[in-house]
Amino acid sequence: MSDDLIIAGRAFKSRLIVGTGKYRSFPEMARAHAASGADMVTVAVRRVNLADRSKESLLDYIDRKKIFILPNTAACYSADEAIRTARLAREVGLSNWVKLEVIGDQQTLFPDTEQLIEATRVLVKEGFVVLPYTNDDLIAARKLIDAGAAAVMPLAAPIGSGLGIQNPANLRILRERITEVPMIVDAGVGTASDAAVAMELGADGVLMNTAVAEAADAVLMAEAMREAVSAGRKAWLAGRMPKRLYASASSPQSGVVR
Repeated sequence: MSDDLIIAGRAFKSRLIVGTGKYRSFPEMARAHAASGADMVTVAVRRVNLADRSKESLLDYIDRKKIFILPNTAACYSADEAIRTARLAREVGLSNWVKLEVIGDQQTLFPDTEQLIEATRVLVKEGFVVLPYTNDDLIAARKLIDAGAAAVMPLAAPIGSGLGIQNPANLRILRERITEVPMIVDAGVGTASDAAVAMELGADGVLMNTAVAEAADAVLMAEAMREAVSAGRKAWLAGRMPKRLYASASSPQSGVVR
């Protein structure tokens, strides 16, 4: 049976979404993308040279026949900035999809929820498919869905921190209470076990960049992340055994000859 990730009616074979920043070279990035198995990658619009296409660009290293580009509004600190950046991405032919980031604090890179909801509302009305990066906050997530978001993407930890899942309880609450759209864990993953835990908590997908790009062997880490996301998804679907305070014999006691 197919277990595609469905967002806004579009099917993706992989539940791992990767980024394009911080790699040591564009060829390394391309190899890592291939090893990850991802069929969607996110690109920071404001960090791509869109004016002079004669110069080398990371876009030259993404096979758009195989990989869907998800523009993001990284480094935007207001709804107006993010809206203009999303419009630019659409105008130059990147996509009418957007990973929406509206940052509220420069040191933590936590989102500005009020501005994020406003930008979501405007962009959805303009025909964008909006995937907002947000806090692990149920109320914010509900307001984003009401504004028309096609998914919600709560952080696991601050962007680029590699701290892993810091608040599993909130992610469990989000998983139980959000059923209308996918929940994709975004930011904070540091290694493969973090990705597996996110998926075991019921996330529909995981988005990461730094954990792969800053690994000593980015390509090998990308492969590890691919396997971790797959394993975590299977574990979630399988349903884990209940936790018990005391031991429970692995072999049944009934029928034992004494």
